[in-house]
Amino acid sequence: MTAGEEQAEQAHIPLEGEDISPKKDGGILKLIKSDGTGDETPMTGDKVFVHYTGLLLDGTKFDSSRDRNEQFMFELGKGQVIKAWDTAVATMKIGEVCQIICKPEYAYGSAGSPPKIPPDSTLVFEIELFSFKAEDLTEDEDGGIMRRIRKKGEGYSKPNEGALVEIHLEGQYQGTVFDSRDVSFVLGDAEENDIPVGIEQALQSMEKGEDAMISLKPKYGFGEAGKSKFSIPANASLVYEVVLKNFEKAKESWEMNIAEKLEQSAILKDKGTQNFKLGKYKQASINYKKIVSWLEHEAGLSEDEEKSAQALRLAAHLNLAMCYIKLEENLQAVENCQKALELDTNNEKALFRMGEARLAINEYQLAKSDFQKLLELYPNNKAAKVQIGICQKKMKEQLDREKKIYANMFDKFADIDAKVRPAVDVNKKQDI
Repeated sequence: MTAGEEQAEQAHIPLEGEDISPKKDGGILKLIKSDGTGDETPMTGDKVFVHYTGLLLDGTKFDSSRDRNEQFMFELGKGQVIKAWDTAVATMKIGEVCQIICKPEYAYGSAGSPPKIPPDSTLVFEIELFSFKAEDLTEDEDGGIMRRIRKKGEGYSKPNEGALVEIHLEGQYQGTVFDSRDVSFVLGDAEENDIPVGIEQALQSMEKGEDAMISLKPKYGFGEAGKSKFSIPANASLVYEVVLKNFEKAKESWEMNIAEKLEQSAILKDKGTQNFKLGKYKQASINYKKIVSWLEHEAGLSEDEEKSAQALRLAAHLNLAMCYIKLEENLQAVENCQKALELDTNNEKALFRMGEARLAINEYQLAKSDFQKLLELYPNNKAAKVQIGICQKKMKEQLDREKKIYANMFDKFADIDAKVRPAVDVNKKQDI
């Protein structure tokens, strides 16, 4: 019997269990102490919530989430915990309690984790799995694009905007497969290939060879329009299995010279216009934002290059403003109009769209000022005259509402004052 085995026996720790180590070298032994429920187990990238207690072989406790009365959360398979944990928790079901015994190479190795864990320590953990949830790939973390990785990919490189991707996908709606195929396309052209924008966004987080389940909320799927080709109704939530078979990255901004940036920006401007005409305002905005990111900080250009770059940036900001108005993101519309006016101080479209956006967020006085300036510069702009009239009407309605609110408020205060003020006998002489 080894010294470690003697310590474990004295601490009443059974050195037994199923060998779940990747190499089947006995490095991770798992013993289920309480069965979990269901059939699902966590996948790579899932956020998992557990309680745990960690012991040395002699029974010395070095850490416990239960002592802190706080569940521990980590992302599975991302290297945030020791190898034994990533391996063992991936085999657990919700509600399961297990013991794992992990050799140093699956724990803290020859270095240990001073001062509590000596070098070359075999460790014992009791783990209880409470819940797990998919990885949220949206910028706002609104749960609109959720990923669960069935098979991890290779390397660390991922497709970028404009990359040529080769994928296999299978789309399901309410458990029924509606789309199953191999397809190659350029990231940015997903909708032209009947693929939701949410899948396109998810692909930019995937590695070559990765197999993932992607759940999409309606706005990241086919939205309010649905997809008649696949019999998908409006506002449908979808689930896709996507395998990224291969990809070829597009040149990054720093890899392109100014001639290439100008050429690609012109192509993106045309794509954005096409998407806008089709009502794909979100996709169009992505096209226009790319132009801005490529050309905004370019310096040392020739006169002709500067002229072309400025024209493309101006068009991008003006079109972005229109996209954001359509998407009802009016503050961003105002911001892009202001950037357009920095490039062209008296731009007719920028002034009009800024007025429109401000009117939509009830900034009536500022909107009126925008339309008035527009009329001073372009007296024949009939639409601006109409908008000024709308602003004046809205301002009057707002003023009338405020007057009514204040009048009611003063009447209410007068009633309260009359009730609490003591009655005065006017015939009684008052002391002065």
